[in-house]
Amino acid sequence: MSESDFGVWQPMANAPRDGTRVLVAIRASEQGPAEVDVARWGRAEPAGEECWVASDSDHECIITYAEGELTSWMPLPTTLPKLRSARVSDEEMSGSGI
Repeated sequence: MSESDFGVWQPMANAPRDGTRVLVAIRASEQGPAEVDVARWGRAEPAGEECWVASDSDHECIITYAEGELTSWMPLPTTLPKLRSARVSDEEMSGSGI
């Protein structure tokens, strides 16, 4: 998958099932409007079946999604590229760059 894939919603059938965290689109239902969450494919409990698990779930309140609750997915954005040089000039150190 390339960085250019970010921002393109893809069918759940193509979602990675290796534990990678991704953005998922949740269908609107009688319980609430459509939403987006960060989830990963895995087991909510050690002996449980695999499913989509919200990545911010804690051990006391695990949020899981069935395949039918999700419409699509996309990769998480990558970190921002480095915009400034790590090297500091003498001029910046003295404060005369303003």
